Amino acid sequence: MPKLNFKKPFVRKASKITKNSPPLTAKLSKTLETLRDNPFTPSLKTHKLFGNLSDRYACSLTEDIRITFKLSDDTVHLLNIGSHDIVYD
Repeated sequence: MPKLNFKKPFVRKASKITKNSPPLTAKLSKTLETLRDNPFTPSLKTHKLFGNLSDRYACSLTEDIRITFKLSDDTVHLLNIGSHDIVYD
């Protein structure tokens, strides 16, 4: 089972996004658990990114919020979280 590696920008933005929203906090927790178990679970809608982000993947937290990450042998490196437009810039 892969490990999760939380990068500082991810932690900072996740805290800001979930602040004052227990339902979103719970959804993030469940999504991260699923991501750790299998990053390509269909419910996550994981997809490879293109261009200057081609070494990364993204998955959906909500309709608008995405999580970007890199994969290594046994680790999911969580890089960024935010709205569709922000994480793909």
